[in-house]
Amino acid sequence: MNSLNRRQFLRHFGVSAASLPFLAGLPSLSAAATPQKPKRLVILFSPNGTLPTEFWPEEEGADFQFKSILQPLEPFKSQTLILKGVFNKIKGDGDHHMRGMSCLLTAAQLSPGNIMGGGGAPAGWASGISIDQEIKKALQARAETKTRFGSMEFGVAVPNRADPWTRMSYLGANQPVAPLDDPYQMFAKMYGQVKDKDSLVSILDGVKEDMRRVSQKLSARDKQMLEEHMALVRNMEVELKTPVQTVAHPMPDLDPGIELVNDNTPQMSRMQLNLLVNALVNDMARVATFQFMRSVGQAQMRWLGVQEGHHSLSHDPDDNKESFAKLQKINTWFCGEVAYLAQRLAETPEPSGEGSLLDNTLLLWTNELGKGNSHTLDNIPIVMVGGGAGFKMGRSLKLDNVPHNRLWLTLAHAMGHTELKTFGQSDLCVDGPLSLG
Repeated sequence: MNSLNRRQFLRHFGVSAASLPFLAGLPSLSAAATPQKPKRLVILFSPNGTLPTEFWPEEEGADFQFKSILQPLEPFKSQTLILKGVFNKIKGDGDHHMRGMSCLLTAAQLSPGNIMGGGGAPAGWASGISIDQEIKKALQARAETKTRFGSMEFGVAVPNRADPWTRMSYLGANQPVAPLDDPYQMFAKMYGQVKDKDSLVSILDGVKEDMRRVSQKLSARDKQMLEEHMALVRNMEVELKTPVQTVAHPMPDLDPGIELVNDNTPQMSRMQLNLLVNALVNDMARVATFQFMRSVGQAQMRWLGVQEGHHSLSHDPDDNKESFAKLQKINTWFCGEVAYLAQRLAETPEPSGEGSLLDNTLLLWTNELGKGNSHTLDNIPIVMVGGGAGFKMGRSLKLDNVPHNRLWLTLAHAMGHTELKTFGQSDLCVDGPLSLG
């Protein structure tokens, strides 16, 4: 909604600006046509590689079995597409973690810079736009797909630093986009200005009179949509007002540089995922990224009984059974969060009245490395869940060393951005989009 339409909306219905996040997308009030099935894309990231033997199915096609790491997705098997054989072939400066992270969604080389990694020449930021921002730009250029935010960048336990290991989304060359990992700030961005959690007051209480006044103008479908959305927001407010758990044991003394990930990370993750569902159901954005931590991150996942830093564990050899089991726990936990998001979307009705949000939302979970202790950029994990892209789901596919540029080109076309002919490094796109239908 542009600024002129916003003023007209407020004046015509006599509502406050605080009511707009709840009302602006309703066809009954905006004179918009009944919404068609939207296409949504959510890209989720977890770091430091996976365990191939516990990740990739042995079988190809529809008759496949999930390995241990992907077991949380079992309820969504018919809506899951697993792609093995997608390679990050971007060369140039920077170490594999840097290129794995900042070239992941850009599929373009790193710019020259003075950031020195664990090997290779120093480098800077990525030299191009990321696929999420490219698709956002295309959707925002059309009135029928334009949304309030265009895209939203969520984070969980992303450290307060900025470098090629911490950023995957880019507006363009040397323009990294920082994920927002504070659910209080994200809630304020979506629903109102909240200085801090202590000053949080009920957003719905402030717009209650507006909701009552406007509700009589709504169609039955829009009234139900508004009521469901308000219920989601009310539940989120309760979560935000609930004090986080305190750590019941003393914090250990650690060497400088080790990241102490807050023991409330699981709670923060669910709050962020719930906010993402709220944003999608109210059509605040149709593109989102969700970043867990960072590449080379030393997150300590004590809620899983893991005291060691994640990155250090990922370097241990495969025959270290204790480290292997801990990495298995870590990666399964990440998959569980993807499955939680899929479940929330599956149980949330699509505002158009047809199916669920998951039916029209493609989740894509990936990583910057194929395997942590080898730092390979081959076989980067690609798991897709949901619908809306026109892909044939319920399969495990083994591709032939496909550049990930072609996968991002495929995503763009699936989201309606068919005028895009290449993405990132153009010579890696010569064979065009993949055939996943």
